[in-house]
Amino acid sequence: MSARLPRIAVFTLGGTIASVPQSGVADAVPKLSAEELIAAIPQARNLAELELTSFRQYPSGDLTPEDIIELAGRIDSTGPEIDGFVITQGTDTLEETSFLLDLLLDTDRPVVLTGAMRNSGLPGADGPANLLAALRVALAPQARGVGPLVVFNDEIHLPRFVRKMHSSNVAAFNSPNAGPIGWINEDRVRIVLRPGTHTATFERAHLRTLPNVGIISIGLGSPPVDPSFVAGYDGLVVQSFGGGHVPSMMVQSLASIAATKPVILATRTGAGEIYESTYAFPGSERDLLERGLVSAGTLDAFKARLLLTLLLASGADRSTIDKRFTETTA
Repeated sequence: MSARLPRIAVFTLGGTIASVPQSGVADAVPKLSAEELIAAIPQARNLAELELTSFRQYPSGDLTPEDIIELAGRIDSTGPEIDGFVITQGTDTLEETSFLLDLLLDTDRPVVLTGAMRNSGLPGADGPANLLAALRVALAPQARGVGPLVVFNDEIHLPRFVRKMHSSNVAAFNSPNAGPIGWINEDRVRIVLRPGTHTATFERAHLRTLPNVGIISIGLGSPPVDPSFVAGYDGLVVQSFGGGHVPSMMVQSLASIAATKPVILATRTGAGEIYESTYAFPGSERDLLERGLVSAGTLDAFKARLLLTLLLASGADRSTIDKRFTETTA
C-alpha cells in the first residue's frame, strides 16, 4: 500500500495569476478560482493532496492588512494534517503581504507565496510555472522552519529582502540586499542559505485597531513637512536620500513631528541601509537620529510602515519601537 501524498493548503487571493482577458487579450480582471488555477497544472495532483480555498478575488492593491491578518489566522489554526501552504496573489503588493505574514505567522510549516506577471491570456503566461514551483517548495523538507518564502521565476526569496523591481518583466522579483536564498532546478528544490535568526511574531489577539501610518518621499528641494499634512497619521515613514539624508530646511519640521509620534527613517535607494554616524551636517542621518527619528536599518519604507503599524497596534512605546526595529534589521 502506497503512503499517502502530503497535503498542501492553497489559498488564492486574486491578482494577475487569476486574471483573464475580457476582450481578446486586453482588459484582464481577476476571475479564476483556486480550482481553475490548479487545473492549469495537472501534474500538481500527483505531488500532493490539495485543499483549495478561494480566499479573496482582488487586484493586489485592494488587499488590506486586515485581509492578511485574517489569512494568518486561517493558516495558524489549520490542523497538523496540512503539511504546507501556498498563497497566490497579485504582484503589486506581494513583497508587503509576505513580510506581514512573516511578522504574524506562528508555524514552522512551509508557507510559500507566488503570483504572475503575465495573465493567462498572454503568450508565455508564467502563472502555472510559478504555482508549480511554489508547490514544490511547500513540499520540500528544507523549507520548514524558514518562515514564509516568495517563489518567483524559479528563485526563492525571503520576505524581508524581496522587492518587485520591474513593472512587467517575468523576472520582476529580486532581493537587493541578500539575493535569493535558493532556487528550483529540474524539479529539485535547493535552499542553500537560511536566515540565522527570526524575530518574535506579533500575537494577533493583542492587536488593537490598526493605526494609520503614512509614507513621504524626499526629493530635490523638498520643503518642510506641513503639520496639517501628517495630522491624521499615527506614525510616519520618511523615504530619505542615500543613507538617511534630507534637505536641511526639513529638519525642524521632522523633529517636531518625531516629538509627538514615531517617525521612521528609511532610504529611497532600494538597497543598502541607513547610516548611523558617517555624516553630521543638518539633515544627515546622525542629526535626524539624534532628533528622535528611528532608523529603519535595512528595511525599505513599505516594510518599515508595516512593522510600525503592528507595533502601534500592539501598544508599543517609543523604546519598544526602537528596540524592535533594531532587532528586525540586525
